[in-house]
Amino acid sequence: MNKVTPRVFIAATRQNDGKTTTSLGLIAALQQHYPRIGYIKPVGQRFVEIEEQKIDEDTVLMDSVYRLNCPLGDMSPIAVEPDFTRKYLQSSNNEALVKKIQKAFDRVAWEKEFVLCEGSGHAGVGSVFDLSNAQVAKILGAKVIIVTQGGIGKPIDEVALNQALFEKEGVEIIGVILNKVVGTKIEYITEFARRGLKRKGLELLGVIPHQSVLSSPTVDLIREELKAEMLNQTDRLNNIVEDVAVGAMGAHNAMSFFKKGVLLITPGDREDIILAACTSIEGQGEQSMAGIVLTGNLRPSSSVLKVIRSMPIPVMLATADSYQVASAVHDLTVKTRPEDAQKITLIRDLIAQNVDVNKILELL
Repeated sequence: MNKVTPRVFIAATRQNDGKTTTSLGLIAALQQHYPRIGYIKPVGQRFVEIEEQKIDEDTVLMDSVYRLNCPLGDMSPIAVEPDFTRKYLQSSNNEALVKKIQKAFDRVAWEKEFVLCEGSGHAGVGSVFDLSNAQVAKILGAKVIIVTQGGIGKPIDEVALNQALFEKEGVEIIGVILNKVVGTKIEYITEFARRGLKRKGLELLGVIPHQSVLSSPTVDLIREELKAEMLNQTDRLNNIVEDVAVGAMGAHNAMSFFKKGVLLITPGDREDIILAACTSIEGQGEQSMAGIVLTGNLRPSSSVLKVIRSMPIPVMLATADSYQVASAVHDLTVKTRPEDAQKITLIRDLIAQNVDVNKILELL
């Protein structure tokens, strides 16, 4: 396997700590030093089917944003399907999986100056089929950066737990990036987290301030999650949902919630609230609500549907009731998608401004 091309492995202390966000921003920052960069996510758990291949969602994102000129199948060599673990435990084929990862890396690294490797969670994820992140980093001969959430005590405790498993596999951790740090606490957390990590022999490589927009879903993501039917045509499906209002009160009282970035959730037969929302949107332009979800599979009357079709914001019909819809939106795991141009630009800026890329390259 290629041992020459520089590489780094991005791991995390938990799922949704910001591993993909960090990887997305790091590629842009590293391209200032290495214009030709490859990317691989050796083991993926959330995938889509492209040309009969199961490709991890994060791989699709990286390829869409950066056009990395690597074969998609090699950037995502192993997709963990629902029955993957059961099949592995019935008839272990670790050697074949290791060779698959190694060959995929060789193809991804072909004519590249640097390869960014993204893990799939904490150090132990994948242990059940002998491909934990620690083991994969060892297979790839990569040093590791751990991404964890902002704070001091809990993040460092979790980093130490992961550090033990990486060290057991003989993998070096070059440092830690703290993500989602509350803006008013950045200086304080930076100082004491650096001290705490130093005691563990680790460098603090970056402190990324919390940006609520990055964990806010778009209307289109919510539509997909709810499998909702669109009731109008609009170019605002990528509106970012900053807040949610459940329309269970009278129309007059509901109007105070019709603000920028709000997703209104209301039963489809509450035509008074729907019409009030339509009236409030007139003339608001970009300051209008993000969208409306009508619930209970209650389709409005033909006259109200006519009004809905003229609305500039997305209006959709979901089969679930208002409580179920609000719960689904609240529990939604928000992943950056290729069409999220605003978020991607912000991520690039955040990494460039808050992560010491020169220090990373020095430690590698």
